[in-house]
Amino acid sequence: MPPKSRLGQNFLRDEGAVARMVASLGDISDATVLEIGPGHGALTFLLAEKAKKLIAVEVDPELANELRVSFRNHENFTLIERSILAVDFAEIAQGEKLVVIGNLPYYITSEILLHILDQHQSIQRAVLMVQREVAERVTAEPGSRDYGLLTVTVALHAGAEELFTLPPQAFVPPPQVHSTVFRLHIAPRFEELGVEPEAFIGFLRRCFVQKRKTLTNNLRSAGYAAAAIEASMAKAAVPLKARAETLELTRFAALFKALEQN
Repeated sequence: MPPKSRLGQNFLRDEGAVARMVASLGDISDATVLEIGPGHGALTFLLAEKAKKLIAVEVDPELANELRVSFRNHENFTLIERSILAVDFAEIAQGEKLVVIGNLPYYITSEILLHILDQHQSIQRAVLMVQREVAERVTAEPGSRDYGLLTVTVALHAGAEELFTLPPQAFVPPPQVHSTVFRLHIAPRFEELGVEPEAFIGFLRRCFVQKRKTLTNNLRSAGYAAAAIEASMAKAAVPLKARAETLELTRFAALFKALEQN
């Protein structure tokens, strides 16, 4: 079955990388594992051997049929044939905390990452493979060119660490980019920062709406009064000419709360 470019199908063929990814999940013998986009099952076979329960989500009907045949004798295997973006993790988890793994298609990587973060209450940890540039954005430090909305959104929900990078030759067909595997340890910081999730995430989006503009200009464009911005930035110890890409999460929270009070 030829890969479908419209679905971003680049199948992992490096057996060493498969073993490293699964090992990066830690002990899953008592865990329910959710695999995103199993494809031909490169990761799936090893996961089915090690996990208490394995739930695979595959959007491609042909691959889904292949998986049904390949894993028909695995009692711990369940297949869901739909887009991961349409999956309710809480419904799957049934009160447990899922362990998530997947080689994410490049064309909707950010959407899937945000969906995973949005479902964080049902997740314990995740090991994900993405385009190297996306992993660099996820793990970027304040002040770097890769630091942005995705960085702070991930940091708000989880700790992230890069694990290893693979060349195009590790896949069939080879993509035009390198791929990086990273791990998320879900640890939401809303309570620690003293912020309401939905409102704070909306505030972060407004802060990064135009990355080249100063934070002051972005906040003015979002409708905040100039006087309130100036007073709040002073209270939060944020320079007036600062750009969003230079602030760490705690400083964003301080500014958000100061603006709320003003």
